Amino acid sequence: MERAGVPRPRPGDDKILDLALLSDIFPTGFHGAVTAGVGVGSTVYVAGAGPVGLAAAVGAQLLGAAVVIVGDLNEGRLAQARSFGAETINVGAGRIEDQLDQLLGVPEVDAAIDAVGFEARGQGHGAQAVGAPAAVLNSLMDVTTAGGGIGIPGLYVTGDPGAVDEAAKQGSLSLNFGAGWAKSLSFATGQCPVMRYNRQLAQAILHGRVEIAKAVNAKAIPLEAAPQGYAEFDAGAATKYILDPNGYLGTGA
Repeated sequence: MERAGVPRPRPGDDKILDLALLSDIFPTGFHGAVTAGVGVGSTVYVAGAGPVGLAAAVGAQLLGAAVVIVGDLNEGRLAQARSFGAETINVGAGRIEDQLDQLLGVPEVDAAIDAVGFEARGQGHGAQAVGAPAAVLNSLMDVTTAGGGIGIPGLYVTGDPGAVDEAAKQGSLSLNFGAGWAKSLSFATGQCPVMRYNRQLAQAILHGRVEIAKAVNAKAIPLEAAPQGYAEFDAGAATKYILDPNGYLGTGA
């Protein structure tokens, strides 16, 4: 019996942190997997183990991928990817193709997802300190099988004043497009249509098909903790910080 003055729990109250991620990264990562053509039995490589990359890996699993491999330099974030069953490679430990070959028996995948974007650095994505905004896209063209797809939820911009060369400052990148053409690859990029996926992903959450908050190590923080959260994230924390100014997510703010 419901006690007077005590609100009855609503469906989904116990999954409120998961549902909060429907506002941004879960649909965005899922969109990357969808546009890469991930389906049942696919082999998938996700470049970047930040929150969007982890969400893309979860999305690929939800779509039926046989194996999802996440690549990054940050060992904490790679450990987070392994926590929900993804395979991982450290892109600073050798050629991506060679590491894929060790895991799959072939040096390529059916579908690839760029969750890094224009802030990529060095060979592959991150192996050197110098900025190289086209590095991830070029590496994905190398490791995606002929006729495969590349989803690009990672951010690319029309201008980057801090870029390493004049072309990149105007948003122009040196892509090895000939390789993509020769392999008949498909590319999909642009901002995610979040509402297209909201209902189906909400149903997956509510019916226990996915625990996205656990997968991305989501942590709700009050508004006054935002500077610290941003600093920790910039330092490479394997955490998705969610601002919770009204305490709806349990911060008690």
